[in-house]
Amino acid sequence: MTTGTVRLHRVLRSTPERVYRAFIEPDAMSKWLPPYGFTCQVHHMDAREGGAHKMSFRNFSTGHSHSFGGEYLELVPFEKIRYTDRFDDANLPGEMHVTVTLRQVSCGTELNIVQEGVPEVIPVEMCYLGWQESLVQLARLVEPDIRD
Repeated sequence: MTTGTVRLHRVLRSTPERVYRAFIEPDAMSKWLPPYGFTCQVHHMDAREGGAHKMSFRNFSTGHSHSFGGEYLELVPFEKIRYTDRFDDANLPGEMHVTVTLRQVSCGTELNIVQEGVPEVIPVEMCYLGWQESLVQLARLVEPDIRD
């Protein structure tokens, strides 16, 4: 069985701390991670090395939902997050590994994401499309600096 790899790069007008928090706070994840047309429910998130996460994406048009979850392998505050993801659907086999790296740059944060082990039945270009939509929403969450 072959699998796909997706590599993404962005520079966000935000601090590494805010971008990092967007990846480990359940409310933030549910706001930015689901691609356009999907909602997200975070069932649980224990963002620590060895901790687990579980969430579902629901297609708003059809109501169809798919759940997935995994384990946090490495968390370096404001620099790196490594975790696994596995779909609960037997038709989407295998375990994906995601590495998120953050680096402060002059205008904000450089973000690199590598997702390896995308199941063969999912076209890699669809993963790119979904991630691109998610990253637009991530920018909209972390870039505004709204004061109370």
